[in-house]
Amino acid sequence: MTDRPMPLGGNEMPRFGGPGTMMRLPTADDPAGLDAAFLGVPFDIGTSNRSGARYGPRAIRAESVLLRPYNVATRAAPFDTMTVADLGDVAINTFSIADSVARIRDHLATVVGAGVRPVTLGGDHTITYPILQAIAAEHGPVGLVHVDAHADVNDTMFGERITHGTWLRRAVEEELVDPTRAVQIGVRGTGYAPDDLDWLAGFGARVVPAEEC
Repeated sequence: MTDRPMPLGGNEMPRFGGPGTMMRLPTADDPAGLDAAFLGVPFDIGTSNRSGARYGPRAIRAESVLLRPYNVATRAAPFDTMTVADLGDVAINTFSIADSVARIRDHLATVVGAGVRPVTLGGDHTITYPILQAIAAEHGPVGLVHVDAHADVNDTMFGERITHGTWLRRAVEEELVDPTRAVQIGVRGTGYAPDDLDWLAGFGARVVPAEEC
């Protein structure tokens, strides 16, 4: 047994009761002392099609009541060795992508600067850009596993440089990501140009289209 915080189990509290946190873990206002933390980024004003991803963190937390702390396939028991809590949500600006990106970056910088591994719940793909800004500022360019139907390497969308479809190009340009340690998995369907598949691969990344999966 461990004295670290554990997810609240279904035999202690019915799945439909208890706190609304990720896996019904304790909440925390300060990342100090944590090894890892969940935090929500309820943002979707960077998407070009359907809104609604702003409700993602709440929905993920609601479904997480079904998760149990031990993985029977791998025998992983992360909560036995890590102190984990739910840090709540980033207070984004519903009316401004630029301000929201700055808020997300600064919020994540506090978490990462405290030595905590962030597990973020989004949110449209735009949020990946400020999250990478915060991580790279602390650790330098990072490796990336990007599982997506789209490459997200557009230069602009309707003239905007920061959107759900441009974040990866910005991340590579700003050296937040090391392309030689990056892989895209599942890219599929139609595109605007060969660049959709070739741009990141041109920097040394591995691109695995859906038909190869």
